[in-house]
Amino acid sequence: MATRRTKTAKVALDEPVKGQRDVAEIVNGVGQRIALLRNDQGLSLHQLAVKSDVSSAAIHKIERSSMVPTITTLLKLGAALGVSVSSLLQEDEAIPDPVQFTGATERQAVYTPHKGISLEGISGSYRQFRIAAAVARMIPGATSGRNLLQHPGEELVHVISGEVSFRVGDQDFQLKAGDSLHFSGDLPHHWENTTDKPANLIWFVFRNE
Repeated sequence: MATRRTKTAKVALDEPVKGQRDVAEIVNGVGQRIALLRNDQGLSLHQLAVKSDVSSAAIHKIERSSMVPTITTLLKLGAALGVSVSSLLQEDEAIPDPVQFTGATERQAVYTPHKGISLEGISGSYRQFRIAAAVARMIPGATSGRNLLQHPGEELVHVISGEVSFRVGDQDFQLKAGDSLHFSGDLPHHWENTTDKPANLIWFVFRNE
């Protein structure tokens, strides 16, 4: 009885198996969308890590497509960013609007892990712009915490009312109404309202890329 041979398809070494390229594109897209959502919401890697219970190092790798996230990680990140896992996996082909108007009653709350400060966004999406800005209200005793802050990009704060103390690098600043402070986020910094009155500021963050 003759043995029936099974015909095996040959695949060139430089030709990806069907589906592999699609998987790679999906993985790349997930990282890009997480980075866009994080930037849109004004979140640093550390802030998203705190919200999602996913390490900053893991998020950094996922955003750069050097790590494939598990479904559990996607669930955590999606919940922290306020989106579903399916939306992270789907490609958004919408073209960002180059003009963004924010009415006085349309400001969205911007997440911050710091106690005693509230932020209302006044800028457009980080997707098409390099600047994020918010109106900040800092109650007496509000502070950025024990650990010094440090991140890529720049910050610019302008005090509308009240007083705020800043330490940037080895310099101390006491900002009063009308004062501004512009500094590189790479410098270790700290802020605090040491007075018994609230302070109101306009806070800008500039990203490098």
